[in-house]
Amino acid sequence: MDLAEYQRRARRTSRLTDSDEAFLVGLLGLAGETGSLLTEYKKRLRDGPAHHGHQSAMAEELGDVLWYVAEIASCCGIDLNEAALQNLAKNADRWGSSGEDEELPSAIATVLYDEGFPQSEQLPRKFRIRVFEDHRSSPPTIALHLGRRRVGDVLTDNAYDDDGYRFHDVFHLGYAAILGWSPVLRKLLGCKRKSDLLADRVEDGGRAIVVEEGIAAFIYGYAKKHDYLRTIKHLDTEVLRTVKNMTEGLEVSSRTAHDWERAIIDGFRVWRQVREHKGGAVVVDLNRRSVRYERP
Repeated sequence: MDLAEYQRRARRTSRLTDSDEAFLVGLLGLAGETGSLLTEYKKRLRDGPAHHGHQSAMAEELGDVLWYVAEIASCCGIDLNEAALQNLAKNADRWGSSGEDEELPSAIATVLYDEGFPQSEQLPRKFRIRVFEDHRSSPPTIALHLGRRRVGDVLTDNAYDDDGYRFHDVFHLGYAAILGWSPVLRKLLGCKRKSDLLADRVEDGGRAIVVEEGIAAFIYGYAKKHDYLRTIKHLDTEVLRTVKNMTEGLEVSSRTAHDWERAIIDGFRVWRQVREHKGGAVVVDLNRRSVRYERP
């Protein structure tokens, strides 16, 4: 039996015809049955093996919970099958999926956004950026090099304190590696998609660059309050939701919250290493979706 069939058959057993009254009774019933579940588990904790019939009692209480959920859904005109799929998709977006269900988003999409464009307009699939710090200057400055070519401007923290933000281009490298997206890096490397006027203006243009820089600054402020994510394995869901909202309308909106979490955490791992060693090299591999640090 699927959820939609259960919902239809459960509705036949409802004794209330007024939808407003049925909805309220459903909410009250759901709260009450949740309490019954807690009471049953309390007995298990209190009595241990002496408490017989725990599993059958839990099954009965869960059945009652399901009935009230179905009643509430029916009152709201909601299909439980659709609600269940939406819930699975939401959790897969946040935590990643096993890839066993084609209806759910995969953890990392396999197609890169610039596939099909000329190679000169593609982010390099694997490259190594060297980070040099000049600590003799005051304040300290850093420069990035790809081969013998300097990439971008010489940077400082632009802050009162030495907080290491001058190394923040590492975050853009992480976005490129894990998400296959970084309009900032496209500009620095000279690989904007100029053969497509719309992609060049929207996806690789100034507004997208500002969005990415805004995300980097926003996440940095969050990370600074949490020891730069040194022991963090999962980010605040609201933080990830904000990032997703900031990228709405851009191609990277197809990446999941789970993808963003990995890009941010991996990026900060490398950033901490670069900051600790006052430079080094960052190896980016878009095919493997990886970013790693190499000591000088």
